[in-house]
Amino acid sequence: MDLTLILELALLGVGTGFLAGLLGIGGGMVLTPFFTLLLSQTGHIPPEHVVHVAIATSMSTIMFTSLSSITAHARHGAVLWKVAFSIAPGILIGGVLGAQITGMLSTFWVATIFACFVGYSATKMFMAKKQTAGGHLPGVPGLVGAGTVIGVISALVGAGGGFISVPFLTYCNVKIHNAIGTSASLGFPIAVAGTIGYVISGWNTPGLPGWPEMLGFVHLPGLFCVAATSVLSAPFGAAVAHRTDTKRLKRVFACLLFTLAGYMAYKAITSL
Repeated sequence: MDLTLILELALLGVGTGFLAGLLGIGGGMVLTPFFTLLLSQTGHIPPEHVVHVAIATSMSTIMFTSLSSITAHARHGAVLWKVAFSIAPGILIGGVLGAQITGMLSTFWVATIFACFVGYSATKMFMAKKQTAGGHLPGVPGLVGAGTVIGVISALVGAGGGFISVPFLTYCNVKIHNAIGTSASLGFPIAVAGTIGYVISGWNTPGLPGWPEMLGFVHLPGLFCVAATSVLSAPFGAAVAHRTDTKRLKRVFACLLFTLAGYMAYKAITSL
């Protein structure tokens, strides 16, 4: 494998890990466009599958990066485990289902869905409107249903679900620190379910490289390079966050997300 690509993937992991620690966001929305860009240049991945591989690989990295976040929030007692365990079955169903849906869609639709979701998330971050509460947590069936929706959307865009689960929980009158902690605990099952789904949906896809470069739609060198370096750099981002006003930084990051959404919209259009 090209040493240059390995170094680029490692640097990508450093950057996304630092951002995750600094701003408290998952790296999925950043990773997918950059994976798309880097893997497009290798020539190993067919153009019609590059976005699928980027989303799948982004999702798989969350299996590793979410563990440190779960540990940190659990240590502070911020995780509502009863709620998390009630949502998790739906997460697992939705994650696998979302990966199968993505596998059946063309590059145009996958990239368009991603661009719309990231653009919406960037707008919310830029406006920085306070989430208002309007209800209460539903029973177990309702939480399973909510988890299914979160899992499907997360798998479609290769993200950890925080941009959906945190607003949902705060709307249900869950305190913000508990909402963030509980959302963090859901990142791991989302990633596991989505990764399994993408391995299945990408299995034996014509034109894709085989083992050891690919496992279904998951690009293994990309997974391990990014996961290893992002885990190392996240604590440095967290340390800086404690000494910095991150409100303005979040608006700058929102502008980056608008740019990445635009790039993915461009990929959608050029795939036609």
